[in-house]
Amino acid sequence: MKYDTIIIGGGLSGLTAGIKLAEKGKKVAIVSLGQSALHFSSGSLGLLGQVGDKEVSSPLEAMKELDENHPYRRIGIDCVAALAKEVKPMFAAAGMSLDGDETVNRYRLTPFGICKPSWLTFSDFITFDKNEPSKIKKCIIINFKGYLDFYPDFIADGLGRMGVESVQATVSVDVVERLRKSSSEMRAASIARLLRGDVIDALAAEINRVADDADADTVLIPAVVGFDSEKPLAMLREKVLRPVYCVATTPMSVCGTRAQLLLRRRFEQLGGIYLLGDNVASGKFASDGRIKSVMTTNLGDDEMEADTFILATGGLFSRGIVADPHKVYEPVFGLDVRAPEDREQWYERDFFAKQPYMSFGVSVDEDFHPLRSGKAVGNLYAVGAVIGGYDALKEGSGAGVALLTALYVANMIK
Repeated sequence: MKYDTIIIGGGLSGLTAGIKLAEKGKKVAIVSLGQSALHFSSGSLGLLGQVGDKEVSSPLEAMKELDENHPYRRIGIDCVAALAKEVKPMFAAAGMSLDGDETVNRYRLTPFGICKPSWLTFSDFITFDKNEPSKIKKCIIINFKGYLDFYPDFIADGLGRMGVESVQATVSVDVVERLRKSSSEMRAASIARLLRGDVIDALAAEINRVADDADADTVLIPAVVGFDSEKPLAMLREKVLRPVYCVATTPMSVCGTRAQLLLRRRFEQLGGIYLLGDNVASGKFASDGRIKSVMTTNLGDDEMEADTFILATGGLFSRGIVADPHKVYEPVFGLDVRAPEDREQWYERDFFAKQPYMSFGVSVDEDFHPLRSGKAVGNLYAVGAVIGGYDALKEGSGAGVALLTALYVANMIK
């Protein structure tokens, strides 16, 4: 099997690169083991939310303060700005609407009522400008009876700190009530699969009833609407007499799952091949150090050949980088990893401190070619969290790095 490009990893970074290359007419295959970090999305894509101890309002301007080895600095700030403008059209082509832009962060409400800086936010969700008074005067926070992955008290507390009055209510819809027979089934994805058609009508009637009683001007609900499309939420918004916004639940994430499904669908519509539930076990190298082919667990001895390869396997969370008691390593190709040999330097004993291991990743050259025994692998590129050189958790930059490194590399591949 011969392709122009084979991408190892089918999360946000891998799908972004795959879509961009498929749009250019390339024959592309993605090998994906399964669930990615995208399934746990909070509803926002972060570009840069914090540098050091300072919260960032203007991400592009703040990038000047980043270390030169940071992926954004490797790409170049002007290039980052240009690539960032490609993201909303890409998601729109896949059937998803995003609000925001790269010049200024807005703030999205987390499941625990804390406001976090965000770059782009799925249109389901409410966002705020921290420098302006909220346009919401009184909202009603509505939960489903028996649903435990949504925390109205925390959300009300967070809104109160912004001067927004709120009241709480629960609603009950017959089909959702049936899920309560098994607590393991009362989850966001299970609810979202049921909220369509006539069920939306019933839910809208319940929301209108409790919102009228509360005399609220805005409705907040858990993000459990629209499993594989934005249409159910659009229908609900048409039928509810007040603006309706979602607040993220604790994982799994309905909007993240939707994004994964729709981006994959877009990739396949463009002619891409998506091998789900398979894993690249190893690669064969030619005498010049370039990769000739890869072998997967499911295909066995049948090799997958390509002119170029992209490593998008993620960081420690996704096991794109692996740590054992003695070393940190990249498991597919045995690439060089930027990590101290001394285990004591991997972490800080203070759990809440900035942790060094969060920035571990493969060593790359200026064109994002990974190094193997100190030499760049000329037809292999690394994108997203597997690169390292940044702390996605502290910076709020994980999605931005995933998207923009993928677009940057896809643009370089001719």
